[in-house]
Amino acid sequence: MKEIDYNTLRPTDWLPTSVKEMKALGWDGVDVVLFSGDAYVDHPAFGAAVIGRTLQAAGYRVAIVPQPNWQDDLRDFRKFGMPRLFFGISPGAMDSMVNHYTANRRRRSDDAYTPGGRHGARPDYPSVVYSKILRELYPDAPIVIGGIEASLRRLSHYDYWQDRLRPSILVDTAADMLLYGMGEKTVVDLARRLDVGQKIGDIIDMPQSVVLRPISEMPAADADNIILASFEKCLSDKRSQAANFKHIEQQSNRFDGGATLWQITGRQVVRVNPMLPAMTQGEIDASFDLPYTRLPHPRYKGKTIPAYEMIRHSVNLHRGCFGGCAFCTISAHQGKFIASRSKESILREVRQVTRMPDFKGYISDLGGPSANMYAMGGRDKEKCRRCLRPSCLHPSPCANLNTDHSPLLDIYHAVDALPGVKKSFIGSGVRYDLSMHQTGDAEIDRTNARYNRELIEHHVSGRLKVAPEHTSDAVLRLMRKPPFSLFHEFKRLFDNTNRACGLNQQLIPYFISSHPGCRAEDMAELAAATKELNFHLEQVQDFTPTPMTVATEIYYTGYHPYTGEKVYTATSPEQKLEQRKFFFWYDPAYRVDIMRSLRKIGRTDLIDKLFNKSRFRN
Repeated sequence: MKEIDYNTLRPTDWLPTSVKEMKALGWDGVDVVLFSGDAYVDHPAFGAAVIGRTLQAAGYRVAIVPQPNWQDDLRDFRKFGMPRLFFGISPGAMDSMVNHYTANRRRRSDDAYTPGGRHGARPDYPSVVYSKILRELYPDAPIVIGGIEASLRRLSHYDYWQDRLRPSILVDTAADMLLYGMGEKTVVDLARRLDVGQKIGDIIDMPQSVVLRPISEMPAADADNIILASFEKCLSDKRSQAANFKHIEQQSNRFDGGATLWQITGRQVVRVNPMLPAMTQGEIDASFDLPYTRLPHPRYKGKTIPAYEMIRHSVNLHRGCFGGCAFCTISAHQGKFIASRSKESILREVRQVTRMPDFKGYISDLGGPSANMYAMGGRDKEKCRRCLRPSCLHPSPCANLNTDHSPLLDIYHAVDALPGVKKSFIGSGVRYDLSMHQTGDAEIDRTNARYNRELIEHHVSGRLKVAPEHTSDAVLRLMRKPPFSLFHEFKRLFDNTNRACGLNQQLIPYFISSHPGCRAEDMAELAAATKELNFHLEQVQDFTPTPMTVATEIYYTGYHPYTGEKVYTATSPEQKLEQRKFFFWYDPAYRVDIMRSLRKIGRTDLIDKLFNKSRFRN
């Protein structure tokens, strides 16, 4: 990571976004052009910047076209011409459909990854739209899609917004290849293969890539090849789609990459090559140590990009998540195994943050996908290699899992000791089931208890957000989350620590309605349980089915992929609203409707608990 003087930055310190900027670098052309659905922020939290800087470090000339206009004369798609190696498409750091629509399929009015937060700067499914435009303009150019949108749609998947099963997104695009997961190693591998003269159509076995091939190339099923039910079979038989997902999730979470997946779709077969192992510390350090300016491109001068404002003074410590929550897509994209940066790399980035002109001494987040998984993993790697569990924490923490929080405490202490840092906060989600787990090792248990105390005493910016998700243990089991009793324990610890330290901090729990397995009665009990804890809920969400999660497969198929059992799910707008309203029991506008629902489900006892007025029972 280079030393940056923020007072002397020039446009050439960013990757070029225009021909003028390209020529200022002394280039007469580029090797790779990246089209991004997001504004270009030169920061390791933004995918296009990571891929662009990675290719630059490998010796390639890279240009970025952020949020190209796909509705005019297509000048944004033409301005750099055909690159020497390939076009890359990074639809955005957030799935385009989640970005565009609410859980009830209403169009959002803003976009956090666009200057000014304005909506309409990207189409639905940029992977499809951008690739078709490029194919029409440049019929012979290699086109590669990647990022979260492509990763989660690499095989047949339920599309909530279209309310139908879709094939691999590669089928719907005009692209030659899909790169899934974290893309640094694969994109450099691809560039080098193309650079030595390989044709993209001949690159069929590259790890962490997806290609379309003739059905004649599909081998017989064996330990290295899993033949999934065809897309057409899944269309006619939802059980087949559910059964497919079990294989997809298990192979996504393998320690060493697992098997190749094959799915016949029409007259071709989708080939998904195995995932790469998690990055080594040296590899992830190299990615985060690239010469990012950590700032939006100068083209956005005077404009605010909301997603950047949230993370501008934060530092990410690791990638991956072994929580395996049923509704979460992190492991499908980043993997289950944790790749942690070195202490030195983290401190270099923190020092860079302290030199930012607007830095006031407060690191907003030292976190990750889950804030407290830094440097954790299996003690016996051979056991990890054999493991097919989607979660290391559910139904209980794995006995092989090292949950020692001391490396993370060491990071906190080192950051807080740096000149210019007044305080560091933890803004990412904390897995309290991880930090409170009793391992039986007295030293680790003492360390983890100290972690909880220090977290609450020194690293909460007034409000600590945690995610119990629900109060019903039956629903929590389907979510792959711990029992609600553990949240009670953590809340007691939080409250006691606040009292002991003279603090007045808030615990903000996050809950989900309409998750598979959840009924109106479960939400009524959630309302009563959270009222008893004196919460007026703020952080709530109706379950949104996103591709590549077990919860989405249950929502669409009605069956649990691992057990084959039928699972009730609220799917209609009326069923969803029936559940969601219980979050807002304290709002007088919902009172009459909630009481009507409680009578309907035979839970008039909860009327007293929620409203303290027994006269409403009759």
